[in-house]
Amino acid sequence: MALLLGFLLLLLLELCGNTLSLGSRSSTKGTEVLELELPATNYETKDSYKAGPIGGLFQIVHIFLRVVQPNDFPEDILRKILQKKFDLSTDYEKIIYYEIGVIICAVLGLLFVILMPLVGFCFGLCRCCNKCGGEMHQRQKKNGPFLRKCFAVSLLVISIFISIGIIYGFVANHHLRAQIEKTRKLADSNFRDLRTLLNGAPAEISYILSQYTTTKEKAFSDLDNVKSLLGGGIHEQLRPKVIPALDDIKAMAEAIKETKEALLNVNNTLKELKKSSAQLNTSLSDVKRDLEQSLNDPMCSAPPVATTCNNIRTSLSQLDDNTNMDQLPSLDKPIDKINDILQTNLSSLVQQGYKSFNDIPEMVKNQTTDIISDVKSTLNSIGSDIESIGEQIPIQDQLSNFMGYINDTETYIHRNLPTLEEYDSYRWLGGLVVCCLLTLVVIFYYLGLLCGTCGYDRNATPTRRGCVSNTGGIFLMVGAGVSFLICWILMTIVVLTFVVGANVEKLLCEPYQNRKLFQVLDTPYLLNENWKHYLSGMVFNKPDINLTFEQVYSDCKENKGIYATLKLENSYNISEHLNIQEHAGNISNDFQNMKVNIDNIVLLDEAGRKNLMDFSFSGIDAINYNIYLAELSKTPTKANLLSFADDLEVKANHLPQGSLKQSLKNNAQTIRTIHRSEVIPLEQSMKYGKARSSVYQSIKELQQKSSGLGMKVTNTLSSLDSAQDFLTTRISSVIVEESQKYGNTIVGYFERYLQWVKISITDKIAACKPVATALDSAVDVFLCSYIIDPMNLFWFGIGKATVFLLPALIFAVKLAKYYRRMDSEDVYEDMENGNIGFHRHHSTQTV
Repeated sequence: MALLLGFLLLLLLELCGNTLSLGSRSSTKGTEVLELELPATNYETKDSYKAGPIGGLFQIVHIFLRVVQPNDFPEDILRKILQKKFDLSTDYEKIIYYEIGVIICAVLGLLFVILMPLVGFCFGLCRCCNKCGGEMHQRQKKNGPFLRKCFAVSLLVISIFISIGIIYGFVANHHLRAQIEKTRKLADSNFRDLRTLLNGAPAEISYILSQYTTTKEKAFSDLDNVKSLLGGGIHEQLRPKVIPALDDIKAMAEAIKETKEALLNVNNTLKELKKSSAQLNTSLSDVKRDLEQSLNDPMCSAPPVATTCNNIRTSLSQLDDNTNMDQLPSLDKPIDKINDILQTNLSSLVQQGYKSFNDIPEMVKNQTTDIISDVKSTLNSIGSDIESIGEQIPIQDQLSNFMGYINDTETYIHRNLPTLEEYDSYRWLGGLVVCCLLTLVVIFYYLGLLCGTCGYDRNATPTRRGCVSNTGGIFLMVGAGVSFLICWILMTIVVLTFVVGANVEKLLCEPYQNRKLFQVLDTPYLLNENWKHYLSGMVFNKPDINLTFEQVYSDCKENKGIYATLKLENSYNISEHLNIQEHAGNISNDFQNMKVNIDNIVLLDEAGRKNLMDFSFSGIDAINYNIYLAELSKTPTKANLLSFADDLEVKANHLPQGSLKQSLKNNAQTIRTIHRSEVIPLEQSMKYGKARSSVYQSIKELQQKSSGLGMKVTNTLSSLDSAQDFLTTRISSVIVEESQKYGNTIVGYFERYLQWVKISITDKIAACKPVATALDSAVDVFLCSYIIDPMNLFWFGIGKATVFLLPALIFAVKLAKYYRRMDSEDVYEDMENGNIGFHRHHSTQTV
């Protein structure tokens, strides 16, 4: 036990020294996504121990000990004892008060040990003198059967209690042996975990150092992509203001082209309409003239034909042309102005503006070539510094000595474990003998009860009892005799194991579990009168630093790193050697020297502006489109020629046969031909055809496009001026802002990496959970769970059984009188005046 505790203390101190000698553990390396994490370390030894089903029995013993020893852990007493170097003379009263429960139990046990042999000796002499129940004579009593039954039941119940105690003893004895056999496996797993801890620390540092390359590669990737990251960022900041203005100008350039096409379409269509209208007018005039000539026929003067002719003559006015296309002004002048405007290629000028704006990323790339090269050089120099730091860490050399100590300790334990197992086999054999002796006594009692109960004949007199019943009585007396012989020996074993086991449980196991033992050890000036804090004095030779055993143990239980656990910042401050701001500042200084000049961006030159102004003054918005629309809204003829022709033909059919009738029919047919060949095409070109192909729809669209042309151009130029002004006045601030973001991104990689390095070194590297686990294995598992708990259960069971031997032997002696064959008995004879009893001796041989 002392060896294990010393080993664990040396482990803590050696790891402290090793960590102090590490120098700077800083290294810089990131991952692509910069989600840095140390590889998890797996350990074999479980950090908790469960006794299994036997744990319930252990709890019973713990409850008994809390009853016997209800006092709290004597921290003050223990501190004084340690301060006085185990001088118990001055505080013996407090010690006795604390140990009063154990002392009382031990005194009672010692009285039992002393008195039982004396009582047994006196009891034997007394029985040899035919006293104390030694006389083989049993008086007849009326309550005899009742007493026999009471004695038998009481002995049976007590024997069961003794049997339970014996079972506790057997179980505890076997469990202790089984746990001792597991000690080698427990020690081996702890040593492997400690080796994993020591070997893992250099590997973890190497892993941290190796991560710098990934961070640098990520930074280099971003530096190589300065065009898209920095240039693209500037471009995206300016885009919402610039692109809408360029889009408006582009739309205006398209509008100019569309306006020209619309004007040409309308103008050409109007010319065709004028020509078609003139042709229609000529055709109608010819038909009208022919009809007038036909109506001059002599037949028109005779009634009733005259009436018909007059009606036809009156309707001839319907054959006049309904439009006046010649009055519509020509669109040649506006078209000429638009052609002059289109001499300047506004679309090409807009594309130059787009190109100038979209070239910003390329301009940024070209202007930052030198800065990017400087930043890369700075990063490479940081990498060289980190590599040199890695080479200066002598952790493997420092840990190799302690690894040798672990090997020596493991060899020592393995060399002595066979001796421990051998001694444990003797202990196991002794415990087995103790349990078997008690078992023998109980077997005698059970056999006595069995034979006595089964062989008892209620009609048989004491001198005539059967052999089976007599054998039962003999078994009971043998059990009582053996009890006298062994009970004091058993109680001696119980007292010794009780005193040791109870005190170890109350003074070591319980305070270790609730960590009060660490609080005692952390008492200032306790272990060294010159040191306020013993552990910090051992580690740093600075006893004023608040470093406690409880805090170290708790941190190790939480698997914190040795650096944070032992507060090594008091000896080696990682923050000073791993100055994040210093390294990040070197990179930031390079980015502060970055100069990007993109002030010469022109979205639209003066020619383009003049082109837009000329378009606004082209006059197309001043054209009176309503007169065109009004004229085109008219029908080509005043009446429907088909209806007129049909009516004319109907009227002709009412005339008598002759040249007049035939002439009118011919004219009707001519009118239909004019409608089909001239009127219908003219209508299709005007309002009454397909809307999208008509000149009317074209003029409506042209009117809409030219409406508010001056305001549209003014707004476009205003938007352009605003965007150009934004570029002129704000582009420098945008460049500074995006450059800072870009630089912060690059610097952020290394800040995160260096922060991860710092956290890893302080909290994760050489995580000392195996140390706490090894200490738990030595104290809580090996000493308390493997040894003390089974030992306490052993004395609890054996002590219980031994205590119950006293009432058991009393009842066994009493009960034996009712089972054994007596030498004499009370005889009753009938007399005249009543029954008179007298004593009569019978030889047992006659039975």
